[in-house]
Amino acid sequence: MANLPPAYPQRFLLHNEVHARPFEALHPPERASYLALLVNEHERMQEHAHLVRLCEQYGVKAPPADIKHFSNNFGNFRLHLERHTEFTRYQFIIKADFTDPFADPVINRLPPEWVQAIPGQLMVAAHLAILKADAVKHLPTTVDDIVSYFEGNHIVGAHIGDGAALAFTDFTIHEDGFSRFLIVDKSLYSRQCGRMMLRLLEIETYRMMAFMALPLARDLIPVLANADKKLMTLTTAMTQEQGKKDEELLEELSQLAAMIENIVSSTAYRFSATEAYYELVARRIIELREVRIQGVQTFQEFMDRRLAPAIRTCESVAQRQAELSKRVNNASQLLRTRVEIKHEEQNQALLASMDNRAHLQLRLQETVEGLSVAAITYYAVSLVGYIAKALKSADLLHVNPEIVMGVSIPIVALFIASGVKHLRKSVTGNTKH
Repeated sequence: MANLPPAYPQRFLLHNEVHARPFEALHPPERASYLALLVNEHERMQEHAHLVRLCEQYGVKAPPADIKHFSNNFGNFRLHLERHTEFTRYQFIIKADFTDPFADPVINRLPPEWVQAIPGQLMVAAHLAILKADAVKHLPTTVDDIVSYFEGNHIVGAHIGDGAALAFTDFTIHEDGFSRFLIVDKSLYSRQCGRMMLRLLEIETYRMMAFMALPLARDLIPVLANADKKLMTLTTAMTQEQGKKDEELLEELSQLAAMIENIVSSTAYRFSATEAYYELVARRIIELREVRIQGVQTFQEFMDRRLAPAIRTCESVAQRQAELSKRVNNASQLLRTRVEIKHEEQNQALLASMDNRAHLQLRLQETVEGLSVAAITYYAVSLVGYIAKALKSADLLHVNPEIVMGVSIPIVALFIASGVKHLRKSVTGNTKH
């Protein structure tokens, strides 16, 4: 091996992913029974143990627990198992001549108790038969002959592989719980035959998986309609001067928004998965390369008439709930802005009121300061008078004490007023240093 730089740890895993699900090489006549089961996390853990029991019963080496694809020959049948994100599918195939393609199905060759105990919930069950056109004595040549294999039901079919084979189904679950598919091989090579078989089964599986969102969408239609009415009522109340307060409306809008967001979060995966499955159905039909059979509805036409309207319903509901969520958020934002503006106005009014009160307090303080200056001056002048009288009595002052008191009044008042002003500036921090 050439000297190469260190490999990315998952290089070979990623490289081999394209080969993880090889197509079965089929040599008609072949028959298959197919099961697709929805599995949760707990059932996924049970799958391997259940598969191991089947392998032990038939003496087949069991696969490792983390396999995504398993294929082996069990003698009476060949098993192909594939694990997908939401479901696991089983194909049981045999090669044998038959006159009736759907008599004695392959599933009858498996232990009934094992089949019944497969973990998961059954989503798709189908029987598929492949006839070799040049090896069948009683080859069905008309639509009426084909219909007989489907109990007279309306059939869907086309030339597939650009005319290399014919494919038919009725997309109906029959009394045994299985739907039916029939391929008439005219010139398919073995791998192509296996690929066409798988494509038909995948169309049925992805069709059913795509339909899973339809009941959910139908249940949501009245819920979203009621939510829409509720939103209309609240937005109408927002335009009316009399009625509920903005705070009450905002609370109701918040509750409505929470309900819608819960719906969106709980349904987003299912709706997106439905879109993905629908795209897979469309892609698999394209890969069939079908050519119309006169008088028979093609697979594309059937899906356009039956599956597409259901998908449109799901898309419509998903879009409606997204738009409703956006409208509720817009209404909440508008109302929240209006509430904030009102709060700002209230705050401004409060600040103006506080400012007026501050002015009143200042004027009151100035009045009190004036009274304080007068009172302090009165007592200070009285003290000067007592001092003057004492000096007069001691024959140290030859001026009338009342004259001294009268002269001291403006001097004392000016001094006290200056001191009070200086004190106020010191307290309010306006003193200049």
